[in-house]
Amino acid sequence: MNIVGPERYGLAITPTSFAVVCERGTSKFSGIATSRKPKLYVVSVDEKPIYVGLTKQPIRNRLRLGWNAKGETGYYGYAWRHHHENVFLDVWAHDDPPTENECLDIETVEAEVVFLIRSAGQWPKHQTEIHFHPSTDVHRAVARSIMARYGDSSLRTQPASQ
Repeated sequence: MNIVGPERYGLAITPTSFAVVCERGTSKFSGIATSRKPKLYVVSVDEKPIYVGLTKQPIRNRLRLGWNAKGETGYYGYAWRHHHENVFLDVWAHDDPPTENECLDIETVEAEVVFLIRSAGQWPKHQTEIHFHPSTDVHRAVARSIMARYGDSSLRTQPASQ
């Protein structure tokens, strides 16, 4: 399982729009964020993950879906867009997914990342859904390497009472 990344983007957000700042200084997504490979993305504030997601579509398309959702199908979009003005978005891609069920491994890693966050104190603040699958040592190791991106700050989550 070859995971590449992260690529980091800053997002200036309102409930109705987002503006991108690439780590290269441009105002658009590039690299793995534009690919159709299975991707895991983590939204963070002050180096604390607040949301973990996955997609195969380009990140801009996925974010647009999260911004335009009106609840007709039961999906109201990203809750975090209503609570923050600036976030970071880190993106990893599964570079060599299996041809059958190509998102299964990255979805398993997503669940393991969320589990690590929860084990440190509380679910990611704006996580609304997660799919669990049996994991292997490889999935768990990838999840730990992703969480290492956030250092010790990822272990300082909101108290359970909030």
